[in-house]
Amino acid sequence: MWPDLIQKSKDGGLDVIETYVFWNLHEPVRNQYNFEGRNDLVKFIKLVAEAGLYVHLRIGPYVCAEWNYGGFPVWLHFIPGIKLRTDNEPFKVEMQRFTAKIVEMMKQKKLYASQGGPIILSQIENEYGNIDSSYGPAAKSYINWAAGMAVSLDTGVPWVMCQQSDAPDPVINTCNGFYCDQFTPNSNKKPKMWTENWTGWFLSFGGAVPYRPVEDIAFAVARFFQRGGTFQNYYMYHGGTNFGRTTGGPFIATSYDYDAPIDEYGNVRQPKWGHLRDVHKAIKLCEEALVATDPTISSLGPNLEAAVYKTGSGLCAAFLANVDSKSDATVNFNGNSYNLPAWSVSILPDCKNVVLNTAKINSRTVIPSFVHKSLNINADSTEALGSGWSWINEPVGISKADAFNKLGLLEQINTTADKSDYLWYSLSINVKGDEPFLENGSQTVLHVESLGHALRAFINGKLAGSGNGNSGNAKVKVDIPIKVVPGKNTIDLLSLTVGLQNYGAFFDLVGAGITGPVKLNGKNGSSMDLSSQQWTYQVGLKGEDLGLPSGSSSQWVSQSTLPKNQPLIWYKTNLDAPAGNDPIALDFSGMGKGEAWVNGQSIGRYWPAYVAPNNGCTQSCNYRGPYNSNKCLKNCGKPSQQLYHVPRSWLQPSGNILVLFEEIGGDPTQLTFAIKQMGI
Repeated sequence: MWPDLIQKSKDGGLDVIETYVFWNLHEPVRNQYNFEGRNDLVKFIKLVAEAGLYVHLRIGPYVCAEWNYGGFPVWLHFIPGIKLRTDNEPFKVEMQRFTAKIVEMMKQKKLYASQGGPIILSQIENEYGNIDSSYGPAAKSYINWAAGMAVSLDTGVPWVMCQQSDAPDPVINTCNGFYCDQFTPNSNKKPKMWTENWTGWFLSFGGAVPYRPVEDIAFAVARFFQRGGTFQNYYMYHGGTNFGRTTGGPFIATSYDYDAPIDEYGNVRQPKWGHLRDVHKAIKLCEEALVATDPTISSLGPNLEAAVYKTGSGLCAAFLANVDSKSDATVNFNGNSYNLPAWSVSILPDCKNVVLNTAKINSRTVIPSFVHKSLNINADSTEALGSGWSWINEPVGISKADAFNKLGLLEQINTTADKSDYLWYSLSINVKGDEPFLENGSQTVLHVESLGHALRAFINGKLAGSGNGNSGNAKVKVDIPIKVVPGKNTIDLLSLTVGLQNYGAFFDLVGAGITGPVKLNGKNGSSMDLSSQQWTYQVGLKGEDLGLPSGSSSQWVSQSTLPKNQPLIWYKTNLDAPAGNDPIALDFSGMGKGEAWVNGQSIGRYWPAYVAPNNGCTQSCNYRGPYNSNKCLKNCGKPSQQLYHVPRSWLQPSGNILVLFEEIGGDPTQLTFAIKQMGI
């Protein structure tokens, strides 16, 4: 998809492609690097150059990005004595090693502008200024070190730090946000730059879908250049998909569409893409004046402002703004009268004629639709008995030879090292016939507290209850009524993560898993605390060890009766790709929560059972007035994400293997293809 996305960006009027560098993708194991396939950073940058565009390389290497662990590889966490993102020698050694490696790769291929290449800017660190006060005096010395380290790599192009007001010279401090027109760099020798203009917002499982009206984005862009801006980047111009287990958060959805001008599937979103293209054209008509001088700003009345770029040689460009969120206005400027709608900017490249007003859209609106088609299950496959699906049950509790015993409850990330979303906590207890828990057949309540992100409780092999956190609070506390029997009872608790924390001070230390207490509470007031007993632990699923995501294994069961709506089942089928070239998704209606693979490649976590709140959405969203991430929401009362992108490049015309792991229960025969078609 890269060449097509780059071309659509260029056609939309962009000059620069900005990309993060994901440390955990490129160095998944310490000193073992991956720059192949989708991780081929050099190829991506060369493709951008071939299209005639520049690159801003945001190395970080902390990137946030709603990405698992903020882009850090989890192995960093286990280096003795390490403290991340502060003045700590073990961390600085690793950060410098990786940063220097990326810079050296770019230099070897002559990709910096100083070598005739496309990279005109690089970034070190990322939004540290938002949280640096939590790190005390070490924050300042760390930032000074990071800046000095980056500059010493001698790229020949400037370095930036976003949201870092004390970025030391010569590093340029830049702005991130919905609006950056009021931003001022920390030196008049530094240009006013905007590294992230948020075109929408990210989607969380359990949340409604955010969107941002293009009139407001256009207003923000024009205001920035009206008030002396030099460089503005969209976050995101194309957001795409969080395949595999790459999402952070926790609870970030698999879709990272972001309401961006190019949507998750690679199609232009209209009128957003077209209107911003027109804004870019209008600003570029002013370019000669913008680069020649600073603006002279004057008031035309309450909430009305003119900015004029005028040179001695007669060049003149003007921006007229109405920042009132309610009232339209008519203004007089240079002897002429101009109508300014509320919350808009008019652009006059010759200080006389309006070529664009940000509130007036000339691009057509295109409403895409998804056409649903049944899965083309390959009838010739050996599994095609009845439903065409085969299955394998994932064992409840401990089933692997590498299980181990420990007294007490273990934190999950320190135990799994994020090798899997899953950690089993297993315990057997003996209940005597005269225990209070058994009195009059009364129910016992299992009380479990977890740091997150979700859990499933099985009693004597049967699912007794579940609980999950949310994007605002990952912790889980459940009280599940259970029946215990005389003699041996097994308690199997499956704890799972939904992406690791990616933002905030000391985000790397935010834990997960069942840290307790775990108690049995009887109705008669009796209680048994199980927290400090000897638990048996298993990292990951047996099916993961068996390689079931690839569809291999001789253990798949094919019978005419397919188990449905049962927890912990792997499903598999063979299917043909839909005809044509339109983008494809899988509609997971009827499923609960899990992960899906197509030909061995993970299309991400699915969770259609997590439904957005019923309130908070609006039929339409007024673009006038300051935007925030909760202002414009849609999809209330519906699954946060129902459709999951399958890249066409991952599919063969026929014989594709689709594997699902379903945690809580669903009916895979309800799955359908959703073909994205662009309507009018």
